[in-house]
Amino acid sequence: MALNADPTDLTGKTCIVTGVNGGIGQSTAEHFLAQGARVFATDVAGSYTGVPHADLIYVRFDLLLDTGLEGAVQWVQACQPDVLFNNAALFDMGSVLDADLTQMDRLFGVNVRAFYALLQSEARGLLSKSKGSIINMASQAGHRGEALVAHYCATKAAVISYTQSAALALASHGIRVNAISPGVIDTPMWKTVDGLFARFEGKEPGQKKREVGEAVPLGYMGAPEDVARVAVFLASQQSEYITAQTICVDGGNVLR
Repeated sequence: MALNADPTDLTGKTCIVTGVNGGIGQSTAEHFLAQGARVFATDVAGSYTGVPHADLIYVRFDLLLDTGLEGAVQWVQACQPDVLFNNAALFDMGSVLDADLTQMDRLFGVNVRAFYALLQSEARGLLSKSKGSIINMASQAGHRGEALVAHYCATKAAVISYTQSAALALASHGIRVNAISPGVIDTPMWKTVDGLFARFEGKEPGQKKREVGEAVPLGYMGAPEDVARVAVFLASQQSEYITAQTICVDGGNVLR
């Protein structure tokens, strides 16, 4: 078998990136573009916050609204993507004593319900191509519960489970489904996360972020591009014999 000189080349591929305005989503969109892909991107904000690119088309959807989710499902079908980076998610904190059903509905509404609807829409669209890659965004929080992150952990455990089920259901159609499980990644969201830990644990601003970085076996927080490079790998022919897997990008936090 001849070796491809650029096995991560995505030229001619159409990729969808949800949650594109977050650090990981934006970095992944930029990496897909750098590899020659055309990118359709979405987020809840009114416009794309990254650097404009001729091959990036942005559309706004609020995935918590039924109308927004229905529109996003139809949009995925219309784009006919080869790759879905299923990344949109919400984060919040609270133990089982104070994480109420309103918080549960919000987190499950985006992290599980919308995630699944978009996965299903992409899978149906890929049937005619008999190949394609679905990349779901899990988290190290999906591998174990955490005292103050009850609902979020549960949603990410669901992502891992749905990834495995979808991969097995779609394998005979040549469609691969995998997940990426980031650890602590230095994104803009960490300002919010750090503030929540400061409130719930009585820590000083910045203290939790510093502590979690130091606790990583490699000794520091990851960067969005650490996740984006794995997304490129899973989108490309480099990973064509990999499916039903959750790849941890966490500096050694989760041992599997």
